[in-house]
Amino acid sequence: MLSESEANGTAVTEFILLGLVETPEFQPLVFLLFLVAYMFTVGGNLSILAAILVEPKLHTPMYFFLGNLSVLDVGCITVTIPSMLSHLLSHKLTVPYEACLTQIFFFHLLVGVDCFLLTAMAYDRFLAICRPLTYSSRMSQAVQRILVALSWVCSFSNALTHTVAMSTLSFCGPNVINHFYCDLPQLYQLSCSSTQLNELLLFAVGFIMAGTPMALIATSYAFVAAAVLRIRSVEGRKKAFSTCGSHLTVVAIFYGSGIFNYMRLGSVKLSDKDKAIGIFNTVINPMLNPIIYSLRNPDVQGALRRVFMGRRSLA
Repeated sequence: MLSESEANGTAVTEFILLGLVETPEFQPLVFLLFLVAYMFTVGGNLSILAAILVEPKLHTPMYFFLGNLSVLDVGCITVTIPSMLSHLLSHKLTVPYEACLTQIFFFHLLVGVDCFLLTAMAYDRFLAICRPLTYSSRMSQAVQRILVALSWVCSFSNALTHTVAMSTLSFCGPNVINHFYCDLPQLYQLSCSSTQLNELLLFAVGFIMAGTPMALIATSYAFVAAAVLRIRSVEGRKKAFSTCGSHLTVVAIFYGSGIFNYMRLGSVKLSDKDKAIGIFNTVINPMLNPIIYSLRNPDVQGALRRVFMGRRSLA
C-alpha cells in the first residue's frame, strides 16, 4: 500500500493504521471484544476508585496511590482504544500527523506517571513495614501529594521530550503503521531521516524513567523481605507478604511488557507480535489491576460490595 506522499517524496501529513486485523470478516468480532474490554476496564477501575472514596478503612496512603493508579489506568486505555474502535466502525484507517504525536504524548505521560506511582507504593510499603513508628509522619498527606505531583512533573518532561524529538524527524516515504495506535518504535521505522539519536534518547531516558524506579522498588522490597523474615509468627509473615504480593504482581507485569516493547529497538524488525505487546500494555495491564488488587483483599472486596449495594460503611 503506497501513499501519494511516497510516490512524490513530499512530507507525510497523515498515517495509515492497519489495526489489529486486516480481514473485514474479523473486524466486528475485534470491535466487540475490545469494546467489552474497554467497558470492563473503565468500570473496574472506577469501582476501585469509588470504593476507596466511600470506605473509611481505605483512607490510607497505599489506597490513595491505588486510587490515582486507577485513574491512570482509565486514561491509558482511553488514549488508544476508543480511537481504534472508531476506526473499526468508520473503516477509516488514516490518522493525522498531529493526532499521532498527540497520542504519543498522552500515552507516555500517563504510563510515566504509572511508573513513578508504583515506586511510591513500594516506598509506602517499606515505611509501613520497616519504619512503622515514623510511618504516619513520613507518609503524611502532604508527602503523598508531593509524590504524586513529582510523578506528573517528571512524566510530563519525559513525554514532552520524546514528542518534541519525534517532531524533528522527517516522514517523506511510507506512511503505513502496522499497529492499532501510534507509538515511538513504529514511527521510527517510517522516518526517512536518521533515528539513531532518537533511539539513544529513548534508551537513555527510558533507563532513567524505568531503571531508577525499578532499582528503588527492588531496594524497598529487599528491606521489606529482610524485615518480614525477622517476624517469628508464621501468620505475621503471611500477612506482611500478602500486603505486598498484589503490588509486586502489577510491577512485574508492567515492567516486563514495557521492557520488551521499548528496550529492544534496532535489534528486531517490528512485526505482528508487537501488536500483542501493545494489547498487553494498553488493555491487559489496566484491566488486570482492579482484579489483582481486589482478589485477595477483604477490605476492598467489602467496600466494593457496599458500593454496588448502595450501602455506607459503619466504620
